[in-house]
Amino acid sequence: MFLQRTLKKEIYGIGIGLHSGRKVRIVLKPAPADHGIKFLHVGDDGQTLIDARADNVVATNYATSLGSDGQVIGTVEHLLAAFYGLGVDNALVEVHGDEIPIMDGSAIPFVYLIKTAGIVSQKVSKKFLVLKEEMTVVEDDKTITLEPSRSLSISFTIDFHHPLLKKQRCTFQFSDANFERQISRARTFGFLKEVEMLKSHGLARGGSLENAVVLDDFGVMNEGGLRFANECARHKVLDCLGDLSLLGMPMIAKVTAYKAGHALNHQLVKELLATPEAWEMVAPLHDQPSAKTLEYEFPPLAGVEPQPV
Repeated sequence: MFLQRTLKKEIYGIGIGLHSGRKVRIVLKPAPADHGIKFLHVGDDGQTLIDARADNVVATNYATSLGSDGQVIGTVEHLLAAFYGLGVDNALVEVHGDEIPIMDGSAIPFVYLIKTAGIVSQKVSKKFLVLKEEMTVVEDDKTITLEPSRSLSISFTIDFHHPLLKKQRCTFQFSDANFERQISRARTFGFLKEVEMLKSHGLARGGSLENAVVLDDFGVMNEGGLRFANECARHKVLDCLGDLSLLGMPMIAKVTAYKAGHALNHQLVKELLATPEAWEMVAPLHDQPSAKTLEYEFPPLAGVEPQPV
């Protein structure tokens, strides 16, 4: 579980962009150790490589968008959460379009693609960001607090003036099995009035009841209802994992969030990276058997095939 991971083979997927409404093709490809997750924007005017890291975030309204050299790829968080949740450290994502397809509004289609491609371990240790000092970011009544911990956990509370949602919470203890079972199937959600407003501004053109939970003034409009009683709070955990992946390495900390979204997630990541004294980088295979390393519970990850030499 301490070795870096990549895909065994490349695999492609096709879907609709949430905001553009246009068909998008993505190709997930293996990458060498210490490569990280990178996006390759493929357009009529050439190709642009965009690292999945915090300093390439160009927008956080309704989704997280990454950009470089004038090219932007939107709605990256669900795919990034799938990589993070399955412990994949290195991959190249070729994107024929301007956003990652929304699929069904959750991360489970990307989990399926990644597991179908297969995951292999590499011969280099994973690196973890281990929090040493408490940190809090605040915006109005929204907060996220990080506390030192022996493992990664996320407690997320949402609070809406809506008869179905009101105050809803999800508490998640990280492992790849817990991610797939508890978090990956939770869909993005929105309110009917908000969807109508977005479409009037040329956004959410690809949004529908097939790829989002939509709520009117009284309840859920989707024919099948919710996948979990607290599906909306679970989806916020999914978004949070995708945004935290932009740290560039998995984190060991306790995360407590209240009413937060992509903007505050990004603010947290930026402040954490700008405060190196608040954390340390630990590479378990390099640092063992030091007491420093052994005191942490690194994320449980299922066994994978070793990468062929």
